[in-house]
Amino acid sequence: MSTLSLPAQIPSQAISSAKKRVAKLTLWPLVAATFFMVSGGTYGTEEIVSGAGYGRGILVLLFLPVLWCLPTAFMIGELSSALPAEGGYYAWVRRGLGNFWGFQEAWLSLAASIFDMAIYPTLFAIYLKQMVPWFGEGYHALYAGLFVVVTCAALNLAGIRVVGITSLWLFFLLSLPFAIIVALSPVKLAAFGQPHAVTAGAGVGLLGAVLVALWDYMGWDNASTIAQEVERPRQTYPKAMIAAVILVSLTYILPFVAVYLTGIPASAFNEEGSWATIAGQLGGTVMGMQWLRFFVTLGGMMSAFGMFNALVLSYSRLPLAMARDGMLPKVFGKVTKKNETPWVAIVVCAICWVPCLLLGFKRLITLDIMLYGAALMLEFVTLVALRIREPKLRRGFRVPGGMAGAISCGIFPLGLLLLSMVESEHETILGINGLAFGVAIILAGFGVYFATRKVRARYETQATAEPLPAD
Repeated sequence: MSTLSLPAQIPSQAISSAKKRVAKLTLWPLVAATFFMVSGGTYGTEEIVSGAGYGRGILVLLFLPVLWCLPTAFMIGELSSALPAEGGYYAWVRRGLGNFWGFQEAWLSLAASIFDMAIYPTLFAIYLKQMVPWFGEGYHALYAGLFVVVTCAALNLAGIRVVGITSLWLFFLLSLPFAIIVALSPVKLAAFGQPHAVTAGAGVGLLGAVLVALWDYMGWDNASTIAQEVERPRQTYPKAMIAAVILVSLTYILPFVAVYLTGIPASAFNEEGSWATIAGQLGGTVMGMQWLRFFVTLGGMMSAFGMFNALVLSYSRLPLAMARDGMLPKVFGKVTKKNETPWVAIVVCAICWVPCLLLGFKRLITLDIMLYGAALMLEFVTLVALRIREPKLRRGFRVPGGMAGAISCGIFPLGLLLLSMVESEHETILGINGLAFGVAIILAGFGVYFATRKVRARYETQATAEPLPAD
């Protein structure tokens, strides 16, 4: 069987003209959803400055959008405008490289989600217990994590517009405390020391800071999985990607520049959640309460909630698209009659993520980057493959520079991902070398594909024979 055979038609791309029109995501709700799929705001950036210092840390945050984000955004813009399919990157890779690599793309993304989705409910609980210490006792933090999972699943079941509008409001609310920090910096100029004397803290080091920044700038393609639920996707996606790159970059860089001007040392960013402590210093006390610290802490909860909410939206579309293509049982493709939401995929994904809450808050950054990076490289290969195999494919946006531009835009992301693989040699996961653990997960995808070949053949026959019902 050739893994490069091109399907005559991808079922996940076929849209019935008889379907009723449902509410779709417009430009700014899509930008907000992408923002949470990638970033979630300034939270989680502390180790960049503590490890690299202000000067080098800010340079890292400035250069990565050019070397990492823009090439990825260009690739996503072209493929999304050419193939606005449900399942996004999975559908692109399957179209360009065949069933085998399409399956591996979905496998890598869903495997990465097991580690990634444990972070956000736990982070929500970490910020919550700063406000209500009761959640720091016993298993009470687990209740907060379950609240996030259940509430986000419910919001996703309500439809894509609800998730998009929720993301937009959460973006404005969690950005407000950092806007205040930026506004206060001229008033607090050098109030805590001399800015030019600020030095790096003893954190993760420069290489570690780069890896943390890569993680903070990761996930641009997640927004592609909802393409059929976006208004005019061919025109909307390229605009949304560029707008989101600019927005995410500014939310990282401006607060660090502002705090640098106040003279607070880089070593103050010594742990996750340091932004709340620094906000308390800058905002002072009103009626016995550190008001700015309170709002930054509240924003941290909203950030974690918003990221989990947006990623449920993204990941749940993979089982939907795979069911339509016969890669998974047909039940995963069931959607609601009211808003065509994949309710089975959402519920099953949420149930699978609940046990991840027991993993605790340990960000396995290099493993995340390795699995995500392998999937991302398949997308860059697909970009070139489709340029060669389907030159006449309608593309609302093209990566600049012709074929040379399409090939070269993956060079810097590939270099950065290789850097993360080298660093994974120093990390241990469940007593196993981090690089070996990641390679084992990647190879497991090959085994699962071939082991389930006969079962998938039956699913594919069922998917071709009859349409998926709405409930």
